[in-house]
Amino acid sequence: MDDNNLIYSKKVKAGKRIYFLDVKMNKQQDYYLVLTESRRVQNGDNSVFEKSKMILHKEDLNKFSEAFQDIIDHIRTELLPDFDFKQSNKKEEKELEISDGSDFSYK
Repeated sequence: MDDNNLIYSKKVKAGKRIYFLDVKMNKQQDYYLVLTESRRVQNGDNSVFEKSKMILHKEDLNKFSEAFQDIIDHIRTELLPDFDFKQSNKKEEKELEISDGSDFSYK
């Protein structure tokens, strides 16, 4: 993928997974968001990364954001009301790193 159109990026490391949130610009000067999940899997004696991508266009960002927040709220209040999400984050503190994306590259 051509990263010349990359405008802004965030990287979230979580165990064997890395999530990339990339703002890009197309040829028509429109912005869009690319969500990428990269996860390490064993392939024989080697580890390889499998990637899944999803593209969100600017006209869908509000709908997606509202639905995403609704789902998170539902999980926290209805499905897992007793789960301590803050404690869970502390357990993963050594594995989890959020950066501005300036120290990575991927294709």
